[in-house]
Amino acid sequence: MNVVVYGAGAIGGYLGGRLALAGHRVTLVTRPAVAATLNAAGLRITQDGATETAQLRAVGRLAEAFDGPWPELIVLSMKAYDLAAAVADLRAVCPQPAMLLTTQNGIGVEEIVAAPFGAERVLAGTLTIPISRAGAAALAVERAGRGMGIAPVEVGRSVADWVALFAAAGIRAGEVADYRAMKWSKAFLNIMGNATSAILNRPPADLYRRDDVFDLEMRMLREMRAVMRRLGVGIINLPTASVRPLAATLAYAPRFLRRVVFTQVIVHGRGDKMPSFHIDLVGGKGRSEVAFHNGAIAAAARACGVAAPVNAALNDVLLRLTADEAARAEFDGRPERLLAEVARVERGE
Repeated sequence: MNVVVYGAGAIGGYLGGRLALAGHRVTLVTRPAVAATLNAAGLRITQDGATETAQLRAVGRLAEAFDGPWPELIVLSMKAYDLAAAVADLRAVCPQPAMLLTTQNGIGVEEIVAAPFGAERVLAGTLTIPISRAGAAALAVERAGRGMGIAPVEVGRSVADWVALFAAAGIRAGEVADYRAMKWSKAFLNIMGNATSAILNRPPADLYRRDDVFDLEMRMLREMRAVMRRLGVGIINLPTASVRPLAATLAYAPRFLRRVVFTQVIVHGRGDKMPSFHIDLVGGKGRSEVAFHNGAIAAAARACGVAAPVNAALNDVLLRLTADEAARAEFDGRPERLLAEVARVERGE
């Protein structure tokens, strides 16, 4: 199969590399300097203690990816905040793609792609595989046993062939019927310890040991679940990731048990590693995917008449800190300042 990976970071590189190792013709669209390195040395992928080198083609401009046989699959793997611009560029080069696969975390991503190209051309992808980069030409799977969910955006369409494609490439892929349930359930995991860690400039594990931040996180998750129920979106387990038991713990377990369970999840999953929102914040990206997580939850809450002041405050504060570096000191290690912002939103100020 001819595959183009547009936005070849860690996730895109991994998917493209695995497909190339399985014998498919893969073109990565990335920065010119990175493309030169990949073309010269290949892409090294370390997984389960073994390292393989994928030989693939890399280009520095999107148009170059279409100078041969047109792709049967285009994997979109840029950040969610770059997706709209990438879709506009793609339309100019390839107005009628065969099939597109989203890999972004966040809510509302698939709609950005389906609006110009049609839902029948879009697959929603969700990965639970943690992947790190070690330079331009090396990737490492940090934890074995994780996987990938694939769901149709057009209701009722089978994605079995696409699941089989990635499974044959050594990825634990599974079919999911409802893409909205899949993306909202993944966002349930993504938002834990993410915005609070970025705003307060502290590791998630440290914050979950604090009563005030832990309680704030639980309020954030309960707001999300209330929005999901109002929208009729179910919580589901993802391939190799059990989300439903965690949501049940949030709803029914006493506080001491919730504290144990959620703290273990955070310590095991993130620990002292700073999350993606923080990495973008201190990296000077000037944008944040919080808008596709807490911001999207808050927007959906307003639209359906559900209160979500915690999610709204987290989104607003983090976007402000993204735009104003000087304001970060105001919240650095100060949960009480963040709680005051939540209270302000609750008062409607």
